[in-house]
Amino acid sequence: MSAWVLPDHIADVLPSEARHIEELRRGLLDTACSYGYELVMPPLLEHLESLLTGTGEALDLQTFKLVDQLSGRSLGLRADTTQQVARIDAHLLNRGGVTRLCYCGPVLHTRPDRPHATREPLQFGAEIYGHSGIEADIETVQLSLECLRVADVRDVTVDLADVRIVRSLLAGVPVGWQTLGRVHAALAAKDASELQSLTADFPATSREGLMALLQLYGDAHVLDEAEVALKSVTGVSAVLADLRAISSTIQDAQVTFDLADLRGYAYYSGARFAIYTSGASDALVRGGRYDEVGAVFGRNRPAAGFSLDVKQLVGVVAPRPLKAAIRAPWGAERAVHVAIADLRANGETVVCMLPGRGAEVDEFHCDRELVQIAGQWVVRAI
Repeated sequence: MSAWVLPDHIADVLPSEARHIEELRRGLLDTACSYGYELVMPPLLEHLESLLTGTGEALDLQTFKLVDQLSGRSLGLRADTTQQVARIDAHLLNRGGVTRLCYCGPVLHTRPDRPHATREPLQFGAEIYGHSGIEADIETVQLSLECLRVADVRDVTVDLADVRIVRSLLAGVPVGWQTLGRVHAALAAKDASELQSLTADFPATSREGLMALLQLYGDAHVLDEAEVALKSVTGVSAVLADLRAISSTIQDAQVTFDLADLRGYAYYSGARFAIYTSGASDALVRGGRYDEVGAVFGRNRPAAGFSLDVKQLVGVVAPRPLKAAIRAPWGAERAVHVAIADLRANGETVVCMLPGRGAEVDEFHCDRELVQIAGQWVVRAI
């Protein structure tokens, strides 16, 4: 095999895309900072039990594993950053009040999580700890939409769901983990015949409620229909009220609901959302409430947040224009060095033409040049 061939679903990022990714990364972090989120940088490598404990267990198959040559312990390359941020909140910061944290860094997956996806996403996320009220859920959705606006993503759809509805329907129902997994899969696939077979021995309220969920997707009228179909299920009215409250704050985006959507069921503890746009085969953003995420670290704090892959984001937004630059000659005299240094100090990009070489720079548009006129170095338009 050639030495330059990379593993499947792993790729170099070349100048044009790399510039775009970096500009997006800075914009996303600045947006989170404007909401009061503090930047953290968890390590790419951790002890395996830390990465896969608690809610992190769902990431076992996605995590690359290796042995630490210093300690002999098993290590993992993170497949998601949320577990690490929960550890930071629980043990390193250990604050009593609300904590807002954001991050942006690579994660590694043993398998691509969607068709044509990279196994090395650049994950950006923002999380808020310490507030159990719906205000944290609303802020999470608002920040995620603002991040997409900053990235120039238009025509988005926010899809809302809440895992507490299915949990309420299954409360007190004696069902094994295998059957429970099949029920979740049938709901996600909206497979009525499979779900009917699996729930044949369930109490009538649970069975009928689960079957009703298969039809409860669409616009805001879904919540009214759910209010009627699930009126006898304890706690569902409060959940539907939360979904109404969250959706009422969303502006400049279409809002849909899918009450049978159970993606991340083992991870989320309440409302969850996904944001879609045309041109993307999968959701750009996923987030919601995950109050149990810190329990394994000894602090079961309320938590809500979201994450996205900046590399996926680049694929659905328009290319950004090249940065205007100044072309300058390569010279040994001090005057030209001073002129170039002054321009760069004032924020200009100056590309020096090396002797005997033409310009092979694709990422800058040299619309001006530095020339000497009457003994003075000046910038003029090309």
